[in-house]
Amino acid sequence: MNRDVVAHLRCPVCHETLNTVAQALRCPRGHSFDIARQGYVDLSAGRSPHTGDTPEMVAARDAFLAKGHYAFVSAALSEGAAGSNGLAVDVGAGTGQHLAAVLDGNEGLVGLALDASKPALRRAARAHDRAGAVRADAWGRLPLADHDTAVLLDVFAPRNGPEFHRVLRPDGRLLVVTPEPDHLAELVDALGLLRVDPDKEDRLAASLDEWFVLERRQSLRSRLRLDRDEVAAVVGMGPSAWHRAPAAIELPTPVAVTAAVRLDQYRAR
Repeated sequence: MNRDVVAHLRCPVCHETLNTVAQALRCPRGHSFDIARQGYVDLSAGRSPHTGDTPEMVAARDAFLAKGHYAFVSAALSEGAAGSNGLAVDVGAGTGQHLAAVLDGNEGLVGLALDASKPALRRAARAHDRAGAVRADAWGRLPLADHDTAVLLDVFAPRNGPEFHRVLRPDGRLLVVTPEPDHLAELVDALGLLRVDPDKEDRLAASLDEWFVLERRQSLRSRLRLDRDEVAAVVGMGPSAWHRAPAAIELPTPVAVTAAVRLDQYRAR
């Protein structure tokens, strides 16, 4: 685990600082957390109510992102973090690809991938040499110091307004990516996938408006051309994977697909 990242972590039990001791992180009160062979640390303290993405979902995500289809999202996040120094945290980081792009574009940052999925963290721990990976529950208290995070990324992930406000520096940036109504519309219509919640806008406001002020809003769009394997991967990495097996997909390919997301940048109130 990168020592510069460890300096920003806090014990999930007593909230004291953590230090690397042999192959573990340990606080002054003796709470100890083993560093897994793959490089990540479980700081959920047994409080995570779910296991996150399955190995199959993580493999699908890794395969799809490796083709560069969401590179336009990574590039926008890197630009949004420009000029920042300190810690960049990706909540619900998955394989850590977006976080790695932010670190590549901003040498003054070190990164932390937070996720509930152990299969995802095994990949995220290797995503960048200036990053670490930690298992934590996005809905609970994050194992981070108060007002210490420079950049907080949230890409299609849970939004914990009070905790985001607690950990973000007063001059920090919160970058939130959400799907637009027509995101992957061609696949949604053809395959009967889950649609974007029409109440998503209201829920986003309810989760953040009390603690943050919206500073900038961007619409990001790209036209993708996907073959059969890529269609299976994008279905297999998203929420529809819980309801439909990628192997069951029958669709003439290649197919043109709209990728449409929104990037909102916030500052703390």
